[in-house]
Amino acid sequence: MMAISDWPELERPREKLLHHGPASLSDSELLAIFLRTGITGKSAVDLARELLNHFGSLAELFSADQQAFCQIPGLGAAKYAQLKATFEMAQRALETGLKRGDVMTSPQQVRQFLSLCLVNKQHEVFMGLFLDARNRIIQSEELFSGTLTETSVYAREVIKRALYHNAAAIIFAHNHPSGHAEPSQADETLTQSLKQALAYVEVKVLDHFIVGSEGITSFAERGLL
Repeated sequence: MMAISDWPELERPREKLLHHGPASLSDSELLAIFLRTGITGKSAVDLARELLNHFGSLAELFSADQQAFCQIPGLGAAKYAQLKATFEMAQRALETGLKRGDVMTSPQQVRQFLSLCLVNKQHEVFMGLFLDARNRIIQSEELFSGTLTETSVYAREVIKRALYHNAAAIIFAHNHPSGHAEPSQADETLTQSLKQALAYVEVKVLDHFIVGSEGITSFAERGLL
């Protein structure tokens, strides 16, 4: 096996990133930079490819629990902690950016943030982004969690949290662990119910996103609000 240090310079993941940017790297190359080193008989890239084959994707790797992650030779608790810290930093960086400006002018950033928050969840989670009068995020919260296929959502609790944050508007989001991002009739009915309840306390519902591994669906873009 040829060590990565023996590869042509611009084929090495780290040098490739520095010269051409992170978007030029494959998933396995990005993961290899995170891993830093391989194990006996395998380069970091070989190990990265093995990990992606084992878990199926980067998303599945990030959602793996510690036991499943540490079963792979060459990985341990320290690397698992590093993985989770990296994921959390990315999530916080996106949220910080959304707190500084109007979220309605940054739809792609909102989608990226919600995807980071929800796409790897193994059960349904219903969350809210509480916004001020200038559509800046005051706080994001997981409001309810449920089973693989459903979550119970209570308008009274949503109103309480909106008033607590003194929110002027809210964006809802929940995931479909099945991966399918199409809203169900129950999703549409719930959204209209929440919209009507929040109108009594003058809190606007700006959107409701369905997050799945197959994509993200916006109620506002579909004309469902």
